[in-house]
Amino acid sequence: MDLTIFFSPVSESLYADITSASSFFKNISIYGDKMPDYKGAHVAIIGIGEERGSQLNKGTASAPDVVRRKLYTLKRGTGAYRIVDLGNLKPGHDLEETYTRISEVCRMLLESNVLPILIGGSHDLDYGQYCGYETLDKLVSLLNVDAFLDLEDKEQGPSNQHIHRILLHEPNYLFSYTHLAYQSYLIDPMSVAILEKLYFEAFRIGQMRTNMQEMEPTIRNADMLSFDVTAIRSSDAPGNANAQPFGLTGEEACQICWYAGLNEKLSSLGFYEYNPEQDDVHKKTASIIATMIWYFIEGYYHRKNEQNFRSNDFLKYSVSMPVDPEVITFYKSKLSEKWWMEVPYPNGRERYARNSIVPCSYNDYQAAIRGEVPERYISTLAKLI
Repeated sequence: MDLTIFFSPVSESLYADITSASSFFKNISIYGDKMPDYKGAHVAIIGIGEERGSQLNKGTASAPDVVRRKLYTLKRGTGAYRIVDLGNLKPGHDLEETYTRISEVCRMLLESNVLPILIGGSHDLDYGQYCGYETLDKLVSLLNVDAFLDLEDKEQGPSNQHIHRILLHEPNYLFSYTHLAYQSYLIDPMSVAILEKLYFEAFRIGQMRTNMQEMEPTIRNADMLSFDVTAIRSSDAPGNANAQPFGLTGEEACQICWYAGLNEKLSSLGFYEYNPEQDDVHKKTASIIATMIWYFIEGYYHRKNEQNFRSNDFLKYSVSMPVDPEVITFYKSKLSEKWWMEVPYPNGRERYARNSIVPCSYNDYQAAIRGEVPERYISTLAKLI
């Protein structure tokens, strides 16, 4: 595929004054005079100047370049840094065509084992991100970070109902959906009830803040991450027409991205709803997003390739239970000291094999030792049956 058909080059004005050899910009390849070769890359940055999906946050189309200006000036982190910036994806003649273009580009990158990072536009664009997995023949776990649930308010446009569309998408290859950082007073309680009936998870901002480390296994289970900057409190990220006074701090948002980067399953990431027109004079929100991207990439280059649970890199623990199941098997990595839990899948459901060993925490192991079946085990088993 000739990518130059779909992309516009990165404007020279964004990097003309960057001279530091240790800058992020100087250590990546960008679409300037010619399109970089993405096939040998680890990560591909894509700007999306599309805002037709949002009626309440007009201005997100200009987000990619404002974020780039902040990102390019950061210092290079650790790792090989095989990163390309493909420029800005040209919007389609309508929203549906833009979704299709996003899905095609994501599919092409995913098939080449390149991780796309999407920047800019309204939150409904994650539908295109999700559709990029359709032909990959695997079940997908979606992690969404947002103050709202986006399951309702049809009159307010696609950006307020995109999760509903993902849940109903056919063919259905969504294995699990997890929502982080919602705020109870902003959403209909029935929406949370719907997710619970489907054995999906939703965590309030207060639940997360009580113990952020307990969120790590949840983040580690995701194949794709969709991050709406509305989840970050307005004092840290004012660049959003729907910005809220309460929410994640900038540091907590970066911690989520660090955990996501470490997650070896995670293969795509999108940052949505940033509106430079609503930002302060210093473009504080763009700085937050740029730093989140930096932490994600830093986490990516600290991945430890922990996928072979039969190797000598893992300790296996079998816990006898007083109730069904008779035994729950746990795995602990010697490299990172992270935990996983095995949930058997029924005969004839081999397509679930990839999702049968799920990330968990030491607390889940302790619960099993006490004779309690971990909540994570129960919810995973419900999805596998």
